[in-house]
Formats: sequence, structure tokens, C-alpha cells
Amino acid sequence: MTTRPSARRQAALVYNPIKVNEKQLRATVRALSRDAGWEHPAFYPTTIEDAGQGATADALARGVDVVLVAGGDGTVRAVSEAIAGTGVPLAILPSGTGNLLARNLGLPLGDPAEMVRAALGDFRHPIDIGWAGVTRADGTKERHAFVVLAGIGLDADMIANTRPDLKKSVGWIAYVDGAARSLVTAEPFRSVFQIDEGRLHTTKVQSILFANCGTLPAGISLIPEASISDGVLDVAVIQPSGAFGWLGVWRKIWWDNSVLLRFRAGRRVLERRGKDASVHYFQGRAAEAAATKPVPIELDGDEFGEAVRITCSVDPGALLLALPAGHPVAGFGPASPLSLGRRPSRRARRRPSSA
Repeated sequence: MTTRPSARRQAALVYNPIKVNEKQLRATVRALSRDAGWEHPAFYPTTIEDAGQGATADALARGVDVVLVAGGDGTVRAVSEAIAGTGVPLAILPSGTGNLLARNLGLPLGDPAEMVRAALGDFRHPIDIGWAGVTRADGTKERHAFVVLAGIGLDADMIANTRPDLKKSVGWIAYVDGAARSLVTAEPFRSVFQIDEGRLHTTKVQSILFANCGTLPAGISLIPEASISDGVLDVAVIQPSGAFGWLGVWRKIWWDNSVLLRFRAGRRVLERRGKDASVHYFQGRAAEAAATKPVPIELDGDEFGEAVRITCSVDPGALLLALPAGHPVAGFGPASPLSLGRRPSRRARRRPSSA
């Protein structure tokens, strides 16, 4: 990492030009950097060939003090992959369709200037990041990061069946159409999965999800126990039995998790009812699932082809976020000295993972 001769700090903006108003956003970052006494910012648009990993690596090599990312969930995932473990703060400017990480963090969705100011401020807080090792049918292996969740099975097929034109026009609601298309031909697959060093589970499932955080758009709580800073993964095994089983899945995720759990009376109802066989939850530092045939996988809402094995792990506190001053972080997980505004020295920053 090079060091600039000037003592003033510098920000870098990595952005997807298709998802943002490029001219307006660049002007906002320039003006606020100038007002804060920072250097002229560096700009790195993503391309078809580079979703953000390469652009972020270039920004880090330049020695910037903070990286801002503007784009959809895929752009946030790519930038997070490159910046994880470096100690350089990341500021998320919500853009695109889902904004799943931003929603789970409670970030302002409608005012990019507020997050630009946060990037130029001093309030920092670390969160976990997930890593997914993927094995293809031909034996080749890949490793990718995810910040929200990784999945194998029906959820990935649903994403693959979502129409891009509909997604662009109506946003995340397009996934409902994708789900309807997938459910028509949905068939369970035989899987062997394991949490940490625990026992092997062999069963037929529709989907297995490995979550770093658990809230979906519209406030739907997929995994209510998930915390983005607890150092563990939350695993959801979706295992409906027949058509009525899918009603059980929907009741569990939408009604039980997203409504009843919010109220004391609702929690009492759930305690009396007992466990739901359609969805099973596990927790651990690492989890692995293998299938007897290639199955679709997804990372943070992007399809990643088919695989016969996925191994997921959590990297605690590896992503340092720039947040608005006083932003509530109690729901993120355990506190850290970094959330008090302390910043690691350049010498202490680790290079980005080669994954």
C-alpha cells in the first residue's frame, strides 16, 4: 500500500454506474469531501468484467482512508470481499433493488449525502462477514464472500427465475414472481449437512441458507436470532412436506418470525405451539452442505451457478463499517472499541484476502 505525501485524508467511491446517478453522486462526494477538509476523492466505476473487487483493490493500493460503495447487493458483496480484514472502513450508500445489508443495519435508504458524511466522520463499528467455499461438479473450487446470506437449492433457483426487466421496474417484489415460477417444479434434493464438528445430518431438503443476518425486504424475518456481529452463522434448513408444508414455511417466516415474535402474547402462542417441522434452525462458526447432484447456489441475491458442495464460515469483525454518528449498533452484536471512533493505524491494516 502506497502512502500519499499529503497528510489530508482521502475517500474512494466504488460504484455501479447502472445503479446510481453517476454525475450527481460524484458531485456530492466531491463537495462533502471538500467541506470536510479531505482531498479530492478517487472514483472507481465497476464494469461487467469487475464487479468491484479489482476497483477496491486499486483504491486500497492508493492508500485511501475510507471506501464508499454505491450499487446493488452484488456490488456491496464484491467490495466487501476485497476490503474485508484490511481495517479500512467501508461506507454503504444504498442503491439498487434489495439493499439487504443496508436494511439489516438500519442505514438511511433515501439520502446518500448522510452516508457520505458518515464516511468522512469518525464513527466506526465492525461486523462479521461470511465466506463460502464452492465445489463444482467437475471438482473445481472457488471462494467468495457474502454479507447477508448464501443459499443452496430452491432460493437460488428462485433468484435465477426472477425476470431482470420485472426486477428493474418493481424492485424486490419481482422475487415473488421468481418464487412462483420455481415452486411449480420444485423438488427436494438429498443433502448431507454438518454444523461445526457436530453430527452429520442426511435428509431431503428444498433449500439450506447460511445467514450472516436475517431480515428480508418488507421487514420479513427469515432468521430472527441472526446477528451480524455475534461471530456465528445462522443456518436455516427449509424442509416442507407437500403443498401444506409450504404453508408452514410461509407461516413460520412471515407470521411467526415477523409478527408474533414482536409481541409478548405472540411469543406465548409460539411457546405453546412447539417447533415447526418445515423450518429448522442451527448455529455455528462453520457449516457445510453437500448434494448428490449439482444444485443452484446464490450469494447475497446473485445466482452463482450450480455446485455439489458449499462450505460456509464466519470471519468475526472482519468488515469495519463507517456509520452516521450515534447510529444504534446494539442490535449488531457485541460492542468493540472501534465503535467508539478509534481507527487502526495504517501499519496495523491487513492486506485484503486473496479469495
